[in-house]
Amino acid sequence: MARALGRPLGKCRFYSLTPSSSFCTEGDGFQSSRVKIFDRDLKRKQDCRKTFPTSLCLGGSLEAVRRLLHGRGGIEKLIMMDMSFDMIKALKDTDDKYSNENLETFYVVGDEEFLPMKANSVDLIVSCLGLHWTNDLLGAMIQSRLALKPDGLFLASILGGETLKELRIACTIAQMEREGGISPRLSPLAQVRDAGNLLTRAGFTLPGVDVDGYTVKYDSALELIEHLRSMGETNALLQRNHILKRDTALATAAVYQSMFGHEDGTVPATFQVMYMTGWKEHPSQQKAKRRGSATASFQDIQRQFGNNSS
Repeated sequence: MARALGRPLGKCRFYSLTPSSSFCTEGDGFQSSRVKIFDRDLKRKQDCRKTFPTSLCLGGSLEAVRRLLHGRGGIEKLIMMDMSFDMIKALKDTDDKYSNENLETFYVVGDEEFLPMKANSVDLIVSCLGLHWTNDLLGAMIQSRLALKPDGLFLASILGGETLKELRIACTIAQMEREGGISPRLSPLAQVRDAGNLLTRAGFTLPGVDVDGYTVKYDSALELIEHLRSMGETNALLQRNHILKRDTALATAAVYQSMFGHEDGTVPATFQVMYMTGWKEHPSQQKAKRRGSATASFQDIQRQFGNNSS
C-alpha cells in the first residue's frame, strides 16, 4: 500500500490572501480560511486508498474539519473533541446542518494533553491549527499515537515559527525604543526543523512534513492585531505582560508600516502552516533496509552509468 502523504521539505509555497472586511467570529471569514488550509491537508489523505472507519478530530478548527471530512476516507464514526464546553455545544447545536445517516458523530470535552481515548481505538486522528496551543506538544503527539490502531494515521496542521515574523520584529523594535526592554507579545511556535523530529520522537513511522506560506494583506498593523484578537490567537503565555501601552502600540504600527509597508499603504502578515503526517507502526509498512545489506556500491553505479551522464 502506497502512502504518499507528505513531500520532503523543499521550497515553501506562498499564497496571497485578503482578509474579510468584517472580523466577526460568527461569520465565515475565519472558517473559510481554515477550510482552505485543511482541504490542502486532506488531499494528502486522499492519496491513500486505506479507509478510516473511526476518526478523532482534535480541538482547533472543528467546524472546518467536520465540513470537509463528510464522505471522505470511508469514515463511519467521527469523534469531535475540544477543551471548550461552549465550542462543543455550538457544534452540537449545528449538527442538523451536516447530518449524514452514514456517519455517526460524537462530541467529547477533553484535553489533547490528557487524551480521553483508549489505546488502539481510532483509525485516524486529525487536527487543524490547534496543536500550537498545547503546553506539551510532544506528549500530545505520543498520546495520539497510543490511541491509534496499528497502521492508523496522524494528520495535523500547525502554525510554524515564521508566522507573524513582521509583527514580532516591529514589536521588538517599538518596545526597545519606548520601554527600554522587551517582553514576549506572541506565543512561541515550533520551527520547521522541529516538526520531523517531533514525529520521530513521538514514535510515528513514515513521517512527512510539508510547509505552506500565506501572506495576508491588512490596512494597518492595528487591524492585524484586532484580527488576531477576534480569532483568539493572541499571546497564550501565562507569565506575560498584560498591559500594552498606547504609545508602544502606535510605535509598533509605525515601525511595521515603515519596514514592511507596500506602496498601496497595506502591510503584509506572514502565516506559515506546517502539515505533519505519521503512521502507527504496522508490519505491512515499508521499512528501510538493514545497514550494510546493500548488494551494489555507489562506485559500481558510477562506473556503469557515469560515462552516459551529460
